[in-house]
Amino acid sequence: MVDDKKETSPKAENKKVKIEDLLEAEKQRSGDYLNKLKYMQADFENLKRRLERETEHIKNHSNERLVIALLDIVDELELAINVGKECEAETSQKALLDGVDMTLKKLRKMLEQEGVTEVNCVEGQIFDPTTANAVLTEEREDCEDCTILQIIRKGYIMKGRVIRPSIVKVSVKNKIKTENQSNQQQ
Repeated sequence: MVDDKKETSPKAENKKVKIEDLLEAEKQRSGDYLNKLKYMQADFENLKRRLERETEHIKNHSNERLVIALLDIVDELELAINVGKECEAETSQKALLDGVDMTLKKLRKMLEQEGVTEVNCVEGQIFDPTTANAVLTEEREDCEDCTILQIIRKGYIMKGRVIRPSIVKVSVKNKIKTENQSNQQQ
């Protein structure tokens, strides 16, 4: 009987070691799963934030093409008003002018509600390439280089972003005179 206890004891000991090894392996595996779960949860939160940012961007700029098309209509209405003011003598022209003026006011109000504002571009100020495109130049000595001489087409900003830059004519100094003056000063 004593011999049987000794024989089962090492077997029981081996079983106990195996069970402890299996338990340790399962603890390790469950720890790995827990870490994977934490990483997946963090990835999900990052994805959620990115989707919220993209959705906000899409929401803010989804009407941009429509607004750009409407800006051409604004330009045409402004031109019609300016031409109509020159021929204001006849009453039919006055009625047309009033109708176009009312349409333009409504259109500007709609654009304003969409977050569209005019670029602050003024004749006489220094050219800003972030809000305007210079398409014409004129040599002038009576003003600084790159001064806006004429606004050809208004520019517009939508929710802080330039969607159509102003088209302007700017001054340039006479390069030959400027080079001669700098050579004479040296």
